[in-house]
Amino acid sequence: MISEKTNNHIKKSEEILKPQFEELEEIRDYNQEKVLRAFIDNKVAPEHFYTVSGYGHDDLGKEVLDNVFAQVFKAEAAFARTHIVSGTHALSCVLFGNLRAGEKLVSVTGTPYDTMQEVIGITGGKRESLIGHGVLYDEVPLKSNGEVDFEAIEQKIDNSVKMVEIQRSRGYSLRPSINIETIGKICKLVKSKNPDCICFVDNCYGEFVEKQEPLEVGADIIAGSLIKNPGGGIVETGGYVAGKSEYVEQAAMSLTAPGIGREGGAMLNQHRLIFQGLFMAPSVVCDAVKGAVLASKIFEDIGFVSTPKYNEKRTDLIQTIAFNSPEPLEKFCQTIQELSPINSYVTPIPDDVPGYEDKIIMAAGTFIEGSTIELSADGPMRPPFAVYMQGGLTYSHVKFVLKNIFEKVSK
Repeated sequence: MISEKTNNHIKKSEEILKPQFEELEEIRDYNQEKVLRAFIDNKVAPEHFYTVSGYGHDDLGKEVLDNVFAQVFKAEAAFARTHIVSGTHALSCVLFGNLRAGEKLVSVTGTPYDTMQEVIGITGGKRESLIGHGVLYDEVPLKSNGEVDFEAIEQKIDNSVKMVEIQRSRGYSLRPSINIETIGKICKLVKSKNPDCICFVDNCYGEFVEKQEPLEVGADIIAGSLIKNPGGGIVETGGYVAGKSEYVEQAAMSLTAPGIGREGGAMLNQHRLIFQGLFMAPSVVCDAVKGAVLASKIFEDIGFVSTPKYNEKRTDLIQTIAFNSPEPLEKFCQTIQELSPINSYVTPIPDDVPGYEDKIIMAAGTFIEGSTIELSADGPMRPPFAVYMQGGLTYSHVKFVLKNIFEKVSK
């Protein structure tokens, strides 16, 4: 039973957050209209929910689905496929499809996310990595305050750089996420130094959080996961790639095979879920971000260092709290798990996870395994022992969980 004190505190917090919530709802409405227009313009119909078997050729639904994704993200071409197993896999397809031995990749937003470090080959040392295939790699560290170092980027980019990677979300770090305006500035700077350099944005956790997407401000190609924002919480698996046609097709050939690209691959009756998930995504994302804003306010009220602040502009789903010791990190994740609709009786503990160097603790009582558009929390067991909370299919669920956390911590 939630106490009157806690209920009153949450109500007062929501009153304070009204301006932020109204802005998020305006973004939701804008993005919902954009998605709806793509469905109408591409004449989505029940026949596009049907599928084919075998090689997956002559699949009308797949073709229309790709066109809808391309219109939504303002791309020349796109593909959304269940054959992509994760966001990391989608990003990997872009990298391996568009980079060759002797060409250089530069991460301009610091060291990439943990799983991407193994894809690139800066950890793990695997022969299968980009570096193992002869691709050159460099990165531009962020400034001490976590901001993008534009001067260092200007010095690093020359005609030898084939691609820059921009990671929109903070990943397992405390640096600020990279908003659309900043992505635009990075792309403009890179193109001024090398017009042929491919600007690639890891768009995971960022879709529909702002009115614009990276391709609208100068990026050449983006990729992300369908069990994050654009899947609306109902897509069972998959990822997407969108951008300039030549780069998208190269990524598709990396996913399937040269000469097959986007044409091959049976979707196995998943069309409807992907169409419907994309349609629902702006609303679901809005509820998740509203939950993150409330979380920021609550954590600040009870004395934790939480970022971003409740009144800061958002560009992704993630809310971070640095605990500086392992015990509260574990307790937080366990509380999230206790109040999840699935596996509420399970106690999460730190463990090894493929693709990560450190042990990870994950709370995810989700309908779809690993879905981070659903309310979840996780973090690596290393200093500063920060938890990364994201998602929430409904704002009311996130609010209920936060009430319980507030109740426990404020006693």
